[in-house]
This record gives sequence, C-alpha cells and structure tokens, in this order.
Amino acid sequence: MKRTLFLLPLIVFSWSLRAQYFEVGGQIGLSNYVGDLSYNSSALYLGESHFAAGVFGRFNINQFMAVKLGLNYGSITGRDENATDAFIRERNLSFKSSLVEVGLTGEFNIPGFMPYNLARPLSAYLFGGIGYTFFNPKAFYQGRWYDLQPLGTEGQGLPGFEAPYQKSTLVIPFGLGVKYALTDQLNIGLEIGARRAFTDYLDDVSGNYVDFQTL
Repeated sequence: MKRTLFLLPLIVFSWSLRAQYFEVGGQIGLSNYVGDLSYNSSALYLGESHFAAGVFGRFNINQFMAVKLGLNYGSITGRDENATDAFIRERNLSFKSSLVEVGLTGEFNIPGFMPYNLARPLSAYLFGGIGYTFFNPKAFYQGRWYDLQPLGTEGQGLPGFEAPYQKSTLVIPFGLGVKYALTDQLNIGLEIGARRAFTDYLDDVSGNYVDFQTL
C-alpha cells in the first residue's frame, strides 16, 4: 500500500515583508504516518507522533489565492506491537525514519484574507500542491540502529528480485487551516495536512521479508 504522511496540528506564524504580498514564516507541530507498521494500516496511532518543524515563503497573489514554497523536517516511527491484529504483533517489526521535504503549494482563502488595516483578518484556507521527500528507514537491533535500505530486507538487488528502492519520493501535500492577522504584518494560524507518498517503502515494508538463507 502507498503510505500517507500526516502533519498534525501545526502552529503557523509569518511576517509580511513587502506590502502584504510576500511573507516569510515558520511552523511547528507533529508528524505521523499510516502504513504497514501503523495501528491497523489505515488509522493513525497518536502514540507514534513526533516533533515536526518547517520554514516557508509565501506570495499572496490576491486576497483569495497564495503560493507557498516550504522546507519541512519531521520523523515517523511504527511498531507491530501497536497493531490490533495478533498475527501482525507476532511479526514484531519496527522502524524509524527522518523526513526532509521541499514542497510548492497553492492556497485558497475562504472567504478571503486581507490583513492590511485588519480589513479581513480571519480566514480559513485549503491547500494542495507537489513536494519531494527524503527518508531513511532504520531498525534497532542488539543496541544499534541499522539503515534498512542497504540490507535489501525483501531481496532487493538479488537475482529475481526488484532493484533497491530510492530513499526519496514525490508527495502530494493537501490539507486545510485557518489564519489570523494579529497586526498588519504578523499572522498566526493552525494547519493540518497530509502527504500522499509515491513509494511503498517509507517503513521498508512492502511485500514479505525474505528468509535469512536467501539474504
């Protein structure tokens, strides 16, 4: 299954630099994921949420539309011990991975955002776009963390198996938020978003692990 990354409630703040058209800002919040090593492969397990942060530049085209270029950092983890299925718990896999994402998104403000003179200081918004994420799944074994991709845990690189997977992927970011202008130049907001990842290996699990003799 393809994986979904989540940025759980993010506090977003920004500062206008030039006549309300261009802003720079930052955001802090939590990251999580849904996949083979999450709660039940289709639901978030909040106990595996981790710190996330990012910086961005935003260009406001008009009161309704904006374009944002951002750089985000976070991490994800998953453990079979959290699963609802007893068979999955017996498998006993786990992983962690750091994430670095660069993304370009468009925002649509509803009903419109006009911070100048606080004419319309409050607005909800929807966003969507495209991004690229770098990841590196690892597992803990006998006191050490090991990079999983070079190990080819599903036989990658061996005759008759797939080539090793890339540790980067396209993502589709989307979500919604609300922002409020504290002053003409300072904005604050709350945002929740997701990323649809075009890889099956954020957690190093896609099909079945091969036996030790094959490796």
